[in-house]
Amino acid sequence: MISEEQFQTELQLIIANAIREDVGEGDHSSLACIPASASGKAKLLVKDEGIIAGVAFAEMIFKHVDPNLTFNVDMPDGTSVKYGDVVFTVTGSSRSILMAERFVLNSMQRMSAIATKTRHFADLIGHTNTKILDTRKTTPGIRAIEKWAVRIGGGENHRFALYDMIMLKDNHIDFAGGISLAIAKTKEYLKSKNLDLKIIVEARNLEEVREIMSTDGVYRILLDNFDFAATREAVALIGEWCQTESSGNINEKTIAEYANCGVDYISSGALTHSVYNMDLSLKAF
Repeated sequence: MISEEQFQTELQLIIANAIREDVGEGDHSSLACIPASASGKAKLLVKDEGIIAGVAFAEMIFKHVDPNLTFNVDMPDGTSVKYGDVVFTVTGSSRSILMAERFVLNSMQRMSAIATKTRHFADLIGHTNTKILDTRKTTPGIRAIEKWAVRIGGGENHRFALYDMIMLKDNHIDFAGGISLAIAKTKEYLKSKNLDLKIIVEARNLEEVREIMSTDGVYRILLDNFDFAATREAVALIGEWCQTESSGNINEKTIAEYANCGVDYISSGALTHSVYNMDLSLKAF
């Protein structure tokens, strides 16, 4: 996984790019009718229900726009919210609040939707030891906040990007000439580059699981699109040899049964690519 320093850098890049995109040379609507000396107060209102996420990120945005704004939290990240709840208030320059408003709302609406879905999935497998993971199926440019939202919702992050973990999937294996060759070449590459990266290998069937287990140095086997029976058999076969992960065909109707098969992890792209934004608004008062 990436370091906390790298993660914070990603967040700052997201903020800087979003402000560039949305504000450009200036918020002319506010500049035209709001005096520079005007001060105001606004509150974040919930018009939905679920898990709130992005509160800490909202504070980062407001402080980036104007360090003099005062930000007070009533309901922190990870709190269950309902219609009518007030999550935070922000006080200070009216122009600054308005400049940050849409970016804050866009971010929090999506982050809260992701956190809510993640919490739902995590609750469905809460009776097991299986952990829910996200994937790289994220919105380009804002991966850091989407993966942050998964953690807020009770999930765990898979690799952040292509550079922080080795993941040999079907196309890598086929292009490399097979599982054994792909793993051997990967080990040689890591040694030549003096890299210490975990290796995950995808298996499409039990025969490929056995081939993966004929080598060593594999951190986790990804059981891709296995049915329940094959998953149980694979978990029994692998035992403590390495970690196991189920992926593919995972939804709220199937996730509990896959967890019951005994896998260590279940990864689901749906946590980030198939959510409906939580309804939130920022209101002056």
